[in-house]
Amino acid sequence: MSDHSLYSERQTILVVDDTPDNIALLSTLLKDRYKVRAANNGERALAIAAGQPRPDLILLDIMMPGMDGYEVCERLKIDPHTADIPVIFLTAKVQVEDEEFGLHLGAVDYITKPISPPIVLARVETHLTLKRARQFLQDRNAYLEAEVWRRSREVMAIQEVTIMAMASLAETRDNATGNHIRRTQHYVRVLAQHLRHHPRFTAALNDETIELLFKSAPLHDIGKVGIPDRILLKPGRLTPDEFEIMKTHAALGRDAIAAAERYLDTPDSFLRFAREIAYSHQEKWDGSGYPEGLWGEQIPLSARLMAVADVYDALISRRIYKPALPHEQAVAMIREGRDQHFDPDIVDAFLECAEQFRTIAARFADDEQVWRHTLEQVEAALSDETIVLGGDTGAR
Repeated sequence: MSDHSLYSERQTILVVDDTPDNIALLSTLLKDRYKVRAANNGERALAIAAGQPRPDLILLDIMMPGMDGYEVCERLKIDPHTADIPVIFLTAKVQVEDEEFGLHLGAVDYITKPISPPIVLARVETHLTLKRARQFLQDRNAYLEAEVWRRSREVMAIQEVTIMAMASLAETRDNATGNHIRRTQHYVRVLAQHLRHHPRFTAALNDETIELLFKSAPLHDIGKVGIPDRILLKPGRLTPDEFEIMKTHAALGRDAIAAAERYLDTPDSFLRFAREIAYSHQEKWDGSGYPEGLWGEQIPLSARLMAVADVYDALISRRIYKPALPHEQAVAMIREGRDQHFDPDIVDAFLECAEQFRTIAARFADDEQVWRHTLEQVEAALSDETIVLGGDTGAR
């Protein structure tokens, strides 16, 4: 190995002393092991410490004219660029209170003059070793934090892909609902964010929960993949028997998501809200909904949020079995459903956020070409069916 490479790998020691003889003595002592730089006053020491490359350790005299060593140390520790540089005081002061004050300012050690060469070399090497260890731990922690962030992003991406892949199954059955699932997830997030500081909901709604609710919302109708086309796409009133079949989509959706969760083998999977929403978003606050006739807070919060989002969007959207209603009329109908269909506090939040709902609806408006294509699909799928025209008997 060349002398140059040996020199370049050496750590740098800054010697600060106003006496040339002391600088010469320390430089001679250290030069065979370290790269040595020198400053004969505090201002020069601060300039060198702030420059590049920064010293790895500073040997600092206390009694200097102008800026003494205490002030130099204090200013080094205030500056975030130099705060981590170990400082060892070199001084003729031998009082305990002097040493205590220096350590209080941030120095790592205190060596009295006249110096003992073996002690100086031992103390310098000890503190450089400690600094290397601290730097290693800092670098390791930074690496681990970056790795955790990277893996968290991977997990989030897997969650999003999994949910959207499952949601796309329902969308392939009914193309007209493609933007519906996008609108409803944004509605749910708006409601949850608005309610997060409400006394009834603050314990349940935090950033993580709201993000999972947003991701889970697209799966609310995943169970409709199991509903026959003659019922799902029927452009007229469902018979009582057909409506009973339609209602099974809640259990079908829950079971499909539960099956996916079993493969995850975790006690509290990211799909838990999706399972709740799929199964319970057709329940009503007064107990008149399905599939179990739950009422009030028996209904999971995730499903209560989705109920408002889903009904509002169903009202303002054109479907094969109904025309679209104006925003104002949809808002009025949600208001009328307070304490009956919907959680009253969630309705109040909806009324305060109604303009945000209108904005979301406009942003993700249905494509007319997709709508016409859907009608063609319906006509093809039901060409051999006898269709009874009229109003729908229940929410789909």
